[in-house]
Amino acid sequence: MTDNDFLLELRNVNQVYAAGARQFTAIKDFSLTLKEGDFSALLGPSGCGKSTLLRIITGLQPPTRGQVFYRGRPLQGVNPKATIVFQTFALFPWLTVQENVELALEARGLPPRLRLSRTLEILDRVGLDGFENAYPRELSGGMRQKVGFARAIAVEPELLCLDEPFSNLDVLSAETLRGELLELWTSGKLLTKAILMVTHNIEEAVSLADRIVVMEKEPGRLVMDLKVDLAHPRNRKDLEFEELVDRVYALLAGQTQSEQVELGTEPGQPGPTRRLPKIHISELPGLLEYLSRRTDHRHDIYALADDIKVNSDQLLNLIEAAELLGFATVAKGDINLTPLGATFAEASIIDRKEIFAARLRRLPMFRWLMNILRASEKNRQKWEVVQAALELEFHPEEAQRQLEIAVNWGRYAELLSYDDKSRVIYLEPGAGT
Repeated sequence: MTDNDFLLELRNVNQVYAAGARQFTAIKDFSLTLKEGDFSALLGPSGCGKSTLLRIITGLQPPTRGQVFYRGRPLQGVNPKATIVFQTFALFPWLTVQENVELALEARGLPPRLRLSRTLEILDRVGLDGFENAYPRELSGGMRQKVGFARAIAVEPELLCLDEPFSNLDVLSAETLRGELLELWTSGKLLTKAILMVTHNIEEAVSLADRIVVMEKEPGRLVMDLKVDLAHPRNRKDLEFEELVDRVYALLAGQTQSEQVELGTEPGQPGPTRRLPKIHISELPGLLEYLSRRTDHRHDIYALADDIKVNSDQLLNLIEAAELLGFATVAKGDINLTPLGATFAEASIIDRKEIFAARLRRLPMFRWLMNILRASEKNRQKWEVVQAALELEFHPEEAQRQLEIAVNWGRYAELLSYDDKSRVIYLEPGAGT
């Protein structure tokens, strides 16, 4: 296959952001090709740069380094042959369904009579016939997202990019919309030549896509390009489907490393700083309690996701937190409860807080935060000051997210508190010793 046979090609794409004197690499040396007929899923944890790649692919932002080609030619500016459906519906609330779709065609310069006929035909195709004059507020979340799909495909893009289009929907609406998208694609009712869908939902990727491109974060990079050789419609209970999902879970969960590698270093010190996974602390005890009920304290990660009814991204974050705190280890797609994790699961509410506090003090990120507060007058410091210090290590958005997580974890452990009115973080009495 020659370069001109590719619909899209990315060569060694890098995205670097500058914040003051520091640079942060969001995407590193990422290469990808798409050809006509591809339905590909870009899969990876939150923060690995999937949405950034979509903006680069559609020309909404240029890469810092690397090249983007469309049909063999360097992409210059916005790609008129590609469009994106975002996870937020992005509809104009003062326009009707018909007017929202027509707006995209008007931007492409179609005359009114052609806009009307094409809009009505598209709305009928996606199952919105009869709702032409409805306003977004009158529609369910699933129907509003259908309008977003209709608006995107009305302009007949060669490349349709989907940025987690089902993540803001309830379970049933999401499942319905996935099925309808697949029906449109497999029946040839979409004039689109290829689909590239960003998701962090492993089962969603295996259900829909014929190819899965798996990414890791810190920085975002490609770790596997996997062909899904399963006929549609796919049965999630089939052994081949389950084996493929299990394989991807094992890849993304990784394997527990030595404590030195797992914990990383404090911000500002040589070596990588381990980020805190975004979880609700209240969910972690539930995971550990569930694992503790098994006699061997071991569970297959894919089966666990189905058993406790959480999505793959949420589960992987919970597992990462359990690893970081020493409550569990991961190997070959299985999670294993440690003796400390079993003790935590069986402990009282007060004892759990004490165990959690002891483990939290060991984390370099939290140790760094406590040292800042100890060195401050009255063991308290403004949020903005701490975040500015953390921005020497992370991009500002990530610095804010990491500080929010650290403060929430510290409040649960009763090691620190936060006054939202004055935006001051401070150590609890006795926590600074």
